[in-house]
Amino acid sequence: MQDKSVPEGFDVVIVGRGPVGATLANLLGLCGVRTLVVEREARTYHLPRAVHFDDECMRVFQTIGLADAILPHVILSPGMLFLDAAGRMLLDWSRPQTLTPMGWNLSYRFHQPDLEDVLIGGLARWPHVTLRNRCDVFALDQDEDGVRVRYEDLSSGKLMEVRAGYVIGCDGARSLVRRFIGSGMADLGFHERWLVIDVLLKRERDDLGDYSLQHCDPRRPATYVRGTGTRRRWEITVLPDEDSQEIAQPAKVWQLLSRWITPDDAEIERASVYTFHSVIAQQWRNGRLLLAGDSAHQTPPFLGQGMCAGIRDAANLAWKLDAVIRGAAGSGVLDTYQSERLPHVREFIELAIRLGGVINTKAIEAGLAAGEVRENAPVKLEVKKPLLGPGLVLGDLPLAGHLAPQFTLADDGRSDDRTGYSHVLLVETAAALSSSLALSQAGIKILTSDDANGLGPWLREHGIIAALVRPDRYVRGTACNETELDRLIAAIVPPTHVPSAA
Repeated sequence: MQDKSVPEGFDVVIVGRGPVGATLANLLGLCGVRTLVVEREARTYHLPRAVHFDDECMRVFQTIGLADAILPHVILSPGMLFLDAAGRMLLDWSRPQTLTPMGWNLSYRFHQPDLEDVLIGGLARWPHVTLRNRCDVFALDQDEDGVRVRYEDLSSGKLMEVRAGYVIGCDGARSLVRRFIGSGMADLGFHERWLVIDVLLKRERDDLGDYSLQHCDPRRPATYVRGTGTRRRWEITVLPDEDSQEIAQPAKVWQLLSRWITPDDAEIERASVYTFHSVIAQQWRNGRLLLAGDSAHQTPPFLGQGMCAGIRDAANLAWKLDAVIRGAAGSGVLDTYQSERLPHVREFIELAIRLGGVINTKAIEAGLAAGEVRENAPVKLEVKKPLLGPGLVLGDLPLAGHLAPQFTLADDGRSDDRTGYSHVLLVETAAALSSSLALSQAGIKILTSDDANGLGPWLREHGIIAALVRPDRYVRGTACNETELDRLIAAIVPPTHVPSAA
């Protein structure tokens, strides 16, 4: 029998069961890591919050085997249009409706409770992943060997504790884990109140359209977003002299919505004032405590990248935690998590702030005066995904830090499904490898042009003969010739252990 005086032990404890925490738990479940998820609430929050994710996120959901379960709950987004006060288009941010190199569409709309239910339901597949709801963490004490996690079981009132190798705070903007880390927040300068209104249509209103619309009206900027089913959202700026409680009252809400809909068209599901922030935690790790998602960074919503950034955090962190826990890497590898992710997320936040400036200020008039924006000639907006910051990317090599594409297999399957959440060497032919056995023993998969359509042309396009892709699908390094290939493999395959002579 287990000694009751010895706390239960886990490799990882995740605080927070939202999309980021649940995705991280699924990835750790995939790796075989003993994981506990603790969540203060009893069930999924029932109202909409995040409404958009991208092709990279869907690729992560594919990795954890839940993309097919999520697809029925999403719709494709055609993109976003920026309109001036007269309704003229200023910026055209249309999204292609074809698959991207990630193997998925560029933009999906969803209802967050639906997504969370799929992600949380997915945890039941992993016998070594445990979810405990109605548990409120109040203390984290770390030592050389791990972390003592103390929490209250709110159902019974009992005080409980477990031991963890690592604790990951996916516990939102007011993160307790961040307080225990002792991290301050770098302020990027954007703090504005917006009234968020979610409605359910009672009748067809096809004229509202499928595009998201940014109404760049200096008097009162507003955003319209088509949701799934009958859901529609408006986000409307709260002016400095307005009271947050008064503006969220039904009569005022309907007055603000009267440009678009009336009570005959829809019922209000939720109307609340939120302050949109732009902040990044200065320290994402303190020993065995780490942050992910909103506990590490918060962004204005104009790019739809808030939740996406957290999903990327989870994909970057899970395989590194697994490597450390298995003894395949030293704990220092966890320091590359912040160094890689922070510049990436900062670039997205800064772009969201700039778009907020277009929506909120006289930037449009200034752009017209400078000739940057031409009347009757909307600018086509394209957003390139940032590169990883410095970390485990190997030097200044071609494509290092870029996302690798997903290829279609000879049997029409997807390459990620074959390779799994592991390192993959993309190479023209396996015959060129002198170390296939060593790669296999190191857990590195091999994908050749015989396996994957388009792999050979992709390598040749970039002037390389091989690319090493990490579990989070970012290129770790590339090789232009066989000498560089040997060097690339040597950097990740542990040297053969030679027993010392007796």
